[in-house]
Parts: sequence; C-alpha cells; structure tokens
Amino acid sequence: MAAVGSGGSTAAAGPGAVSAGTLEPGTASAGNVKHLVLFLHEAVLVQYVDTLKLAVPSLIYTLQNNLQYVAISNLPAATFQVTYQLKILTTALFSVFMLNRSLSRLQWASLLLLFTGVAIVQAQQAGGGGPRPPDQNPGAGLAAVVASCLSSGFAGVYFEKILKGSSGSVWLRNLQLGLFGTALGLVGLWWAEGTAVARRGFFFGYTPAVWGVVLNQAFGGLLVAVVVKYADNILKGFATSLSIVLSTVASIRLFGFHVDLLFTLGAGLVIGAVYLYSLPRGAAKAIASASASASGPCTHQQPPGQPPPPQLSSHRGDLSTEPFLPKLLTKVKGS
Repeated sequence: MAAVGSGGSTAAAGPGAVSAGTLEPGTASAGNVKHLVLFLHEAVLVQYVDTLKLAVPSLIYTLQNNLQYVAISNLPAATFQVTYQLKILTTALFSVFMLNRSLSRLQWASLLLLFTGVAIVQAQQAGGGGPRPPDQNPGAGLAAVVASCLSSGFAGVYFEKILKGSSGSVWLRNLQLGLFGTALGLVGLWWAEGTAVARRGFFFGYTPAVWGVVLNQAFGGLLVAVVVKYADNILKGFATSLSIVLSTVASIRLFGFHVDLLFTLGAGLVIGAVYLYSLPRGAAKAIASASASASGPCTHQQPPGQPPPPQLSSHRGDLSTEPFLPKLLTKVKGS
C-alpha cells in the first residue's frame, strides 16, 4: 500500500514515544537509530490495539492485489483498464455511506456515465471483441475486477477514516499496513505453493519480466504519493484517461486487441466520466450555469425599496461551505 500524502503529525504520546518527524526521510542517521527503534516499538507493539485496526484494510488490499492478477489473466489489458475504473464508483458510494460525504449532481451524473461506459465495454467483450487466448475466461475476469473494485473502495474509505480518527501519520499507517500485508501474503504463499517453494526456492521463476512488474508496482505506489501531494484531481483524471489510451494502444500492438465502435464508445464514456468527476466545484457550477442558460434565460426583478440580496462569498477555502470541493485541492493548497 502506497502512501497517500505526507504525514507530519505525531503518534499518540506514551512512555518512550518519539516524534513522527524522527522518521522523516534523511533523518534516520546513526545518532537516532535508538529513537527510531523506540518509536516503532511504542507505535506498533505497545499500542497494539491501534495497530490491529490496520489488519482489516491490509487483508482487503492483499486480496485485491491477487484479484487484479486473476482479472488481468482473463481479460484483455485495455478491457481491464477500462473496467477497473469502477473503483471510482465504489469509492464514492462507500464515502457517502461511511463518511457522510456529499456529491454534487455532476458527480452523480458522471458516476452513472462511468457505469454505462463500463457496461458497454463488457457488452463488447461478451459479444466477441476479436480473438482471445483459449485459456481466458471473461466471466471470471469480470467477477474478479468487480470484486477488486469493491474491495478497493471499501479499504480506501476505511483507511481514510482511520487516518482522520487518529493522530498517527500517514507513513506510520502505511508501515503498519505493510507489516500485515507481508505476513498475510506469506501465509497465502505457504498455503498455495508451500511445497513448491520449499523444493525450488522462494525466487524460482523470477524472470526479468517478473522483476519489472515488481519494480513497476513499487514505483507506482510511490508515484501515487507524489501525485496526491503535488497534483490535483484534474491532473489525476487526465493521467487516468491517458493510461486507458496507452493500455489500448499497447494491447493492439502486443496482443492484437481488436477495437470496434462499441469499445471506443464505452472507453470514451469512461474517460469523460473520470474527467467530469474530477472537476472542482467551481468548474462544475460553471458547466451547470452554462447548461441552465442554454435552456433559457431566467431573470429576477428586485422589488422597489428592498435591499439587494446578500452575495455569496467566493472564498473556496472553507470546507463547511464547500461540501463538494475535492479534498485533494485543499491538500495542495495547504502544502
């Protein structure tokens, strides 16, 4: 699990507790290794109840990663990339139910557009979609990617709720996630391939391509933190759209993927939905105003002798008056 921001808070105070800033990159020198060990002992072992809260999302993230491999093994890369955007829908729904977050009308419309686009792509896949390897099972792939999207949405919102309800920093939470994830992954490996690993060794079958996937996953996780810290939702939406296009082009080049009108329509709807969902509220209101003005002007006459109505403040930094403002924008403003 990659970090999703930069944490500057400190862990809960206790005997031997050390500031979270001790573990900022470049500060763990030989002189403070002892403080580092004391802090980890306090934050991870002494406060074990706090650590155990991360077992649930860690288990879900481990399951999600394995489901993604099942999905990509049974679906073309372009189809998987488009369908996997359903995680935006599941994350939004879980955030509404678990965090009481409000969505604008444009966001709800974009989610409906997203679902429609994914449904069209899956209809194209079910109808043939060109030649595919005989060992692929589109039904199993679709089930795996839907389960992965559900687990991604729930785990992401649950993790956000833990972050907002405690004083632990983001890097500490990711460390705790990594501990549980590693343990759960090793248990799963022993259960499924224990005999083969004992006979052939842990790194048997690690070809350069496998190492490339491992490094790409690790780099992608770190890149998420950079994007969240220095970019905004619009740039993230463009990056998602670009990834769909690149996946499609690579699938055509490497696997002979067939692009027809249905896939183009569905992928286009998904790309448009991602962009609309990422718009900040100001841009969304501008689009809504343009749509309203296109349907017909509406004027309001102020009665004589009455004071003019109060003007709404244009200040966008107050979240209490901006319930639909994407949280990433406020993160960038505060950084």
